[in-house]
Amino acid sequence: MSKLSSEFAMKDLGPLSYFLVISVTKHTGGLFLSLKKYAEEIIERAVMSSCKSSPTPVDTKAKLSGSSGNPYHDPTEYRSLAGALQYLTFTRPDISYAVQQVCLFMHDPKT
Repeated sequence: MSKLSSEFAMKDLGPLSYFLVISVTKHTGGLFLSLKKYAEEIIERAVMSSCKSSPTPVDTKAKLSGSSGNPYHDPTEYRSLAGALQYLTFTRPDISYAVQQVCLFMHDPKT
């Protein structure tokens, strides 16, 4: 740190606890990264706070179609939520398949 501070204007902010919406907790074996607060914010943005959770994030037998259904009322909001879910997969790889299914129809989302 001292060599870096001699070359660059720096300020020590103490131990890392939060970075790019990722909560960081130090343990003896390393770091624990969590996006729990970020996930809760996504749920609120999607107006799904009252929905029940599911052990399986998506029905793998469902046949999804890009041509059926009504156009989503705000495609920009859909894309924003899909992007937020993609970021969430950094710490939650178990939801990657479900997020991929959501992203399949980003060009023309339907309800």
